[in-house]
Order: sequence, then C-alpha cells, then structure tokens
Amino acid sequence: MDPLLILSLIGIYFVILISVSVITARKSDNESFFLGNRRSPWVVVAIGMVGASLSGVTFVSVPGYVTSVGFTYMQMVAGFFVGYMVIAFILLPLYYRLNLTSIYSYLDGRFGVSSYKTGALLFIASKVVGAAARLYLMAVVLQIALFDGLGVSFGTTVSVLIALIWLYTFRGGIKTIIWTDALQTFLFLTSVGVTIYHIGQEMNMGPAGLIDAIGNSGFFKVFEFEDWHSSQHFVKQFFSGIFITIVMTGLDQDMMQKNLSCRNLKAARKNVLSYGFAFVPVNLLFLSLGALLVVFMQFKGIAVPERADDMFPMVATGGYLPLSVGVLFFLGLLAAALSSADSALTSLTTSFSVDLLQVNKLTPARGRRVRMFVHLCFAVITGIVIVVFREAGQDSIINTVYTLAGYTYGPLLGLFAFGLYTRRQVMDKMVPLIALATPLLTGIIDYNSLDWFGFSLGFEKLMLNGGLAFGLLWLFSRKG
Repeated sequence: MDPLLILSLIGIYFVILISVSVITARKSDNESFFLGNRRSPWVVVAIGMVGASLSGVTFVSVPGYVTSVGFTYMQMVAGFFVGYMVIAFILLPLYYRLNLTSIYSYLDGRFGVSSYKTGALLFIASKVVGAAARLYLMAVVLQIALFDGLGVSFGTTVSVLIALIWLYTFRGGIKTIIWTDALQTFLFLTSVGVTIYHIGQEMNMGPAGLIDAIGNSGFFKVFEFEDWHSSQHFVKQFFSGIFITIVMTGLDQDMMQKNLSCRNLKAARKNVLSYGFAFVPVNLLFLSLGALLVVFMQFKGIAVPERADDMFPMVATGGYLPLSVGVLFFLGLLAAALSSADSALTSLTTSFSVDLLQVNKLTPARGRRVRMFVHLCFAVITGIVIVVFREAGQDSIINTVYTLAGYTYGPLLGLFAFGLYTRRQVMDKMVPLIALATPLLTGIIDYNSLDWFGFSLGFEKLMLNGGLAFGLLWLFSRKG
C-alpha cells in the first residue's frame, strides 16, 4: 500500500477521535474522567465494550489462532457468556450497592488496607503489560507497512501512537472513551465483513460457498470431548472461559469502569448481557475469517507465514485483494488496538489515583492536577513496555495475554471469591505474600505438569492460581 495513503488514513482517524474528545470533554473533572458522571447510555457502552474486550489481539491473533486450535476456541467463548452472567447478577449489584469508583475499594472494606493495595497493584501490573501487548500488534504492522520504509525507528512509532492516545483521552477519560470505542467497534467489524466478502468474490463464492469452504477447510472442529490431555478439551476450555471472563472483565477496573458509568444497575446489567451475547457471533466471525484466509491462500498458491499473527495482515495488505480491503484493515486494526489501549490508560490512571494516591480526598483542583500527571506517566510507561515487549518474539499474542492473566488475576479471583462466599476475616498483612506465593506455586506446577500429570496446563492455570489463593487465604484467616 502507498505509505502516503496509510499516513493520511492515520491522520484523518486521529483528527476524528480528537474532535470527539473536544466535544465530549467539555467541563470535565475527575468525576467525568473516572465514571462519566454516571450518565453513559448503556447501548453506546455495550457497542464500545465489544471493541474494548476484543481489541487488536482478536483482530489479528484469532484468525491466525484457527490454524492451531480450529474452532475449538468457541468452547471458551461459550464459557465467556456464562462468565458475563456471573458479572451481571453477582458482581455488578455489589459494585453499585457500594457506589464504587475503583472496584478494588471493596477489598478495603472486606479485608483491610493491605488487601486493597495488593488488589490494585495486581491489576496495575497486569494491565500495563496486557495493554502493551495489545498495542504492540498495531505498532508492528505500522512499522512493517509504513515506517520501516521511511527510516523511522520502532521506538518513534510507539512514541507517536502513545502520544496521540494520550491527546484524546487526557481530558475526558471515560466520558470520551465510551463514544470513541463505539466508533472503533463499528470500524473493525466492518473491516472483517468486507474482507470475507472480497475473499468470496476472488474465489467466486457466495455465502453458501463460503460456509462450505469453512466446513471443508479442516479447521471446523468445535468440540473436543475425547482427549482429556488436550488443552482444547471442552471442560478445560469452557470453565477457563468462565473464569477468564470473571477476572478479565468482572475483576478488571478497565472493563468495569465503563459498566459503572451507566446510569444505574439495571442499565449496566442490560449492557453486560448484550455485549456478552454479542461475543458469540463476533468470535465465530473472526474464526471463520481465519479458516477462509487459509483456504484463500491455498487457492492463490500463497505460502502460509511462519507466524500465525502475520496471516491476516499479509493477505489484506499484500495486493491479493482490492485496495479497499487493505484500507479497512489498517483502519480496523487501528480501531481495535486503540479501543483497548485508550481505556487501559484511563483505568490505570483511575486505579493509581484513587487506590494508591487517594485523590478523592484532595481538593478538586489539586486532584485534577495529580490525575493528569499520573495519566501522562502511564502513557510513558506503556510505551516503554511495548518497546521491551518486541524482544519477546511471541508467535500468537492471544496466548501471551491469557497466560499472563492466569498468573496475575489468579490472586484477585481468590480474594474476591473468599470475600463474597465466606464470612472469615483474613490476616490482612499476609495478603501481599499470598499474592506473590500463588503465582509462584502455579508456575512450579505448570513447569512440572507434564511429568506429574501427563499433560501440560493451559488456560486452566487461572483456576489453579485462584484456588491456591483461596486455600491460603483460608489458612491465614479466622472466623469473622
């Protein structure tokens, strides 16, 4: 693609986002930044949440992921929906009843200050790395398609991206993001739909032909019930999906902050159930795209790339499809990456400001200055982590993100489960040590699982980690 065209698209897109920011951020304060004054329309939030939950990881990695696991990923997606029901009917009522800005404030009232700070720090550590991993995908594609040819370094590319995200989020925060995320969701779903349409045109296939091609691709295996040792076994995938959703949405300040910006519990619940249900067809669409990309590459005699994440970018921008597909791919990837990065930056700022710096206890003017400084610091930190992350050389980022969640969100799962389902009082000072011990124990078990159990652990590491945390919390607790 023409570098000037790509540069123009990026420029126009950010002008639109900054314009939305100017309109939505008028008379904004910390309450607007953190919770949008609790006036967000639930329909707009739900549309944006689809994009924020999927992000650039789904946009690039899920189509490539189909080459290694087929459609068995849908077993986990089914678990996602059950997880969203748990959030809607158990966690949301708790958060609204306590009128929380940061969801980790619950741990303060239930266990104590050490538990509260531990929960916030676990989120911050995980979200910085997770947000960097997601934005990394966008930066790499831009670097290959545009900036390498212009002699621009990867660090400069990342710096520009982070600076532009900071620019349209530093004033309005959540009040702006719910609208920009809705726009971005529409863009990247349109990109996938248009790509599938043109693949069909190139292979002279209508909808029925495309469905047959997916079914005959060799990847259309949804369920795995026989091989218990497989990481794709239904029980492992389904329950992993439930717990991944509970922790990566229900116990994640980033995701819940937008839900808490709705007018009331009823609106927030409709929002969660709506985008939870939408996850099923949307992920099916991405997996279908992955299967069709392989079929199309075989049809055209194109070698499948070594890295699964490179498959969609190669076909979309390699001149194999009309220019409109490449244009929409860049816009879609940009939208998908930004929809998670902008909200991550906002939630990191919220958690650090509210949970660790207690800005709610400062004067409005001073609190606003502190929040803006924290926001700038996290923008810089995220950029540095992205540059470092490039050295990891992971093949499929989606595996990295979920594996990371298994280690960092496990203690959070244990803490919230213990708080909700027992009446025991934890030794608060022991919680930071427990939060360090359980990921370490999980890592040891994971490393030796093949020798000890005859199979390797997959995404179920999250459940193991949470269970270990729950057990240690029980051990260091007494009757309430």
